[in-house]
Amino acid sequence: MDNFFDTELFDRAAKFAINAHHGTERRGKNFPYILHPMEAANIVATITTDPEMLAAAILHDTVEDTEVTFEQICDEFGERVANLVQHETCPLPKKAPWHDRKQAQIDLLADSPYDSKVVAMGDKLSNLRAIAMDYCMIGDKLWSRFKSPNGKSDIAWYYRLLADALSDLSDTFPYQEFVMLLDKTFGSDDKSL
Repeated sequence: MDNFFDTELFDRAAKFAINAHHGTERRGKNFPYILHPMEAANIVATITTDPEMLAAAILHDTVEDTEVTFEQICDEFGERVANLVQHETCPLPKKAPWHDRKQAQIDLLADSPYDSKVVAMGDKLSNLRAIAMDYCMIGDKLWSRFKSPNGKSDIAWYYRLLADALSDLSDTFPYQEFVMLLDKTFGSDDKSL
């Protein structure tokens, strides 16, 4: 069985993430939150089959959005998975101003290793897919879902800076899809940014 892919770590991470996100739904949607981390892991799987990166992709929101701690991730899945999740977690408290939080996250990703950027791409592309689809369906009403002070222009600013921070991945299909959706949703030459 030379082609056997060991899914033990990912399977444990998926169960852990399902339990951590149990009972929560995606903001503005009527479906279980866990579908977002699953999509993020699927996107990462188009770039790599590294089990730790796939585990980190499905776990990426557990520390930021649930009661799970970095220590728990490290104990359960190892230091590398915990570090990959940490690079996906905003270093500022949730009460910090929106722009400060987003800039800190961008700065963290820009300085992160390639593996962390791959995991982040899974998350950010999944988010941008949802934004693009919802924008097509409900138009400018979408921007009221976000906690940003200036709606669409803030979200465009954030996603354009993410594209810069993740540009090491420019030769991957997920990055290319990200840029295409960014231009489709916010315009390719928006002078307000």
